[in-house]
Amino acid sequence: MAKQTSTDDPRGMIAEAYKIEGIPEPECRSIFLDWALEPRDSGEMRAAAARLLDGYQNTDPDHPMTSILKESLVELSGTPKRRGGRRSRN
Repeated sequence: MAKQTSTDDPRGMIAEAYKIEGIPEPECRSIFLDWALEPRDSGEMRAAAARLLDGYQNTDPDHPMTSILKESLVELSGTPKRRGGRRSRN
């Protein structure tokens, strides 16, 4: 796939990751996190990730970035649980 020239990947970071042959998953994860930290609301980030995945998953289904984009769209189930507790002073 050619370099994505849309607002979904304005710096071309995701597109460049797909061009690097043999790129390991940890490096893709780092690139994704840098991309995800660009200023936008979480709903737009999720929609942009879905559009990017749609553009790459058929041509590069085994690329580590494809897996990371899929992971970014998974809903977390359950409610967050508080860890730890209040300590009493005795």
